[in-house]
Amino acid sequence: MWKKIRVLCLLIILFIVAVNAYRDQNQDWSKPIIVMLHPINADGQVATQNYIQSLNLSEFTDAQEFLKQMSTEYRGQPISLYFQMGRELKQTPPKVPEHTSLLKTILWSLKFRFYAWKQHESKDGAPSVTLFLNYYDPAQSKQLKHSTALQKGRIGSVNLFASKKQSEQNKIVLVHELLHAFGATDKYDLATGQPLYPVGYAYPNQKPLFPQTKCELMAGHIPVSLDKSKMPDTLQQTLINEITAIELGWKNKTGG
Repeated sequence: MWKKIRVLCLLIILFIVAVNAYRDQNQDWSKPIIVMLHPINADGQVATQNYIQSLNLSEFTDAQEFLKQMSTEYRGQPISLYFQMGRELKQTPPKVPEHTSLLKTILWSLKFRFYAWKQHESKDGAPSVTLFLNYYDPAQSKQLKHSTALQKGRIGSVNLFASKKQSEQNKIVLVHELLHAFGATDKYDLATGQPLYPVGYAYPNQKPLFPQTKCELMAGHIPVSLDKSKMPDTLQQTLINEITAIELGWKNKTGG
């Protein structure tokens, strides 16, 4: 009996995933894009809760303007993207497995999609993307786990610091994960964290090549030498290169 119930639940989840995958195959950038943001007190700290209560949409204006500016460079006109502050949620998304395998990744993906489906309420409307913002008190957590986002389903779990001092870094991480939800891929070496050449460089044709002055957003770091890089301080120190623009559908492969 219980086996049949588990199978039925799995089939329901797979159906939801299939519907979302079909719906999210392509993004029509000519239409308005709503990005729903759900803050979460991920560590249960009072300082984190106070930070969440102080959040307002104006803090995401730089991210919105950055995406409008970069999209204009490739499309000739800006995308209409809007952030929307959603409800604070009490339950955190399922954590990404650290020692992953194909099976573990698939199971986590199903759990995450099911989590997102359970958290959705009718008053949330039908956003283009939903990002779950997991905030942590920097006094308690010096380093955060990697964030992640899924293109199929257009959902993301974003780990951020509950601190005004780190709001600029938060914006970089948030936009990076948002672009994952639209099909952009990571452009750094998974083993070393260093940007991949040439796809992870802001100016791959620059001579001399080093030091680079900006970071390709999906690479996450500014290369200063062949084996060294540094974190950008603000979104203004990043850009979206042609390869990422093609992945997003902002630019044709033929150059148009």
